Amino acid sequence: MDETKALDSVDLQILNILQTVDGISNADLAKRINLSPPAVHTRIKKLTREGYFDRQVATLNQEKLGFDLLCFIFISTNLHQTDKLDVLEAALHDMPEVLECYCLTGEYDYLLKVANKGRKDLETFIKKLNKLGISRIQTSLALKEIKHSTTLPLFNS
Repeated sequence: MDETKALDSVDLQILNILQTVDGISNADLAKRINLSPPAVHTRIKKLTREGYFDRQVATLNQEKLGFDLLCFIFISTNLHQTDKLDVLEAALHDMPEVLECYCLTGEYDYLLKVANKGRKDLETFIKKLNKLGISRIQTSLALKEIKHSTTLPLFNS
């Protein structure tokens, strides 16, 4: 079932504004969509209760904090038993350097987005991966970021 069918246009407007405008107040949000602040508050509570928000966090400047080596690492494994894959995935999940991790179809089994402060940190990270039963690793360094977004396209353009 398509979850967005339960949302009306006002709910979609609220979600779109909250995902694109940093730190907007409830009063400013209410003005933008022509509702009272209590009505907006009620709708946000409902959307939260129904699970439309994964989390609300601050996005930090990686380079300013010294994490100027962003890598995409494709890995393959020879592990096939569910329990061993669960252990691998838990280990990947718990590595602080891993910003994102995806299980893939195709040539590689996983794609990691990894932040490091330099080559030595990357080397140490790859050594940690090698201890997990990884059979193949391909690392690509990001030269520059063209686009970074967490905004979902709620409205067709």
